[in-house]
Amino acid sequence: MTDLRIEAVDGEAALEDWRHVHNVIVPPAALSLEEVRERAGRYRLENAYAGDVLVGCSTVRPPQGEGEPATVIARVLPAHRRRGYGGALYEHALAHARVLGAGVVETCVLAVNEDGLRFAAARGFVETERYVLDGEHDEWVDLRLASVSPRG
Repeated sequence: MTDLRIEAVDGEAALEDWRHVHNVIVPPAALSLEEVRERAGRYRLENAYAGDVLVGCSTVRPPQGEGEPATVIARVLPAHRRRGYGGALYEHALAHARVLGAGVVETCVLAVNEDGLRFAAARGFVETERYVLDGEHDEWVDLRLASVSPRG
């Protein structure tokens, strides 16, 4: 796993890579390239590559005020899971959330993504809410990591 490279999304090719991973992992919330551009202006988006192969992406949504949570989401393509990439990507994103002053971190997982739910639980996240968005049928799970210590 020493060949993992995590890069901030910069440029059209990187936007498209991030969009690809996002849309594979959360197809009910598939995004257009324009929607990804808009998110890149508000959030920290990063891609993870093993050598030259795209393996995952992450999103860090900054806290919206003092005491508010940051949202950290790490996504790894199914063919590249269980190799440590998700953990490295998550820790990298969590470190960025700490820099932003996050005392509380949340994440959101599509309920059918059992790998994602196990991954979050293994890192200390606990479920806070399950819901279906208005007019939709897919269930989402919000989870919270109660404390963001210097070691995560």
